[in-house]
Amino acid sequence: MTIHKEGRTLLFVLLILFVGIIWAFDYFLPEAKLIRNIVIGVCVVFYLIVLQFFRNPIFTVQKNPKQVIAPADGKVVVIEEAEETEYLKSKRKQISIFMSPINVHINRMPVGGSISYYRYHAGKYLVAWHPKSSTENERTTVVAKMDNGVEVLFRQIAGALARRIKCYVTEGQKLEQGQEFGFIKFGSRVDIFLPLDAKVKVSLGEKTTGGKTILAEF
Repeated sequence: MTIHKEGRTLLFVLLILFVGIIWAFDYFLPEAKLIRNIVIGVCVVFYLIVLQFFRNPIFTVQKNPKQVIAPADGKVVVIEEAEETEYLKSKRKQISIFMSPINVHINRMPVGGSISYYRYHAGKYLVAWHPKSSTENERTTVVAKMDNGVEVLFRQIAGALARRIKCYVTEGQKLEQGQEFGFIKFGSRVDIFLPLDAKVKVSLGEKTTGGKTILAEF
């Protein structure tokens, strides 16, 4: 377990800030021991919450070109056939994963392949489970073209709290299944669009682990 690069600066700044607050209590209010202890407790709890948010689990991904693995930790909130209108422009099987603030927020490649399409879209900040969040919220769209020619589209979607999406891919880049491709801060959603003949292996409400849970098989 390590700390993700997206959180290191924030955690350092918070540490300096909290140390400064405690020092200020000791210097200006040396008699207020009870209040000082309460403030220390609040600072420690808040710091641990932020720390766990940026945790980066280390593990080996079991790669399989016939499987689609979860791109994120979270809960499956959508399994349905849907029209993908941005790039694929055809009906696909959609699987959506909602990421709460307590989940690991690293996003991993559900399949291996070359990035054939990448776009960032500015937008709204509707709650991530809102039906229109996929098309109206701030989001990135990524398409991976597998070695067999099949294209899989996946989308990072910002939510009411998650207002910063990080995506590290560029068109033409080759990425392996399970490799990190992005990060979303403070809860959000990831949509995946698969061919209609893909066999879904998860159910609504099921918990997923990014890089481990098998979502579907070709």
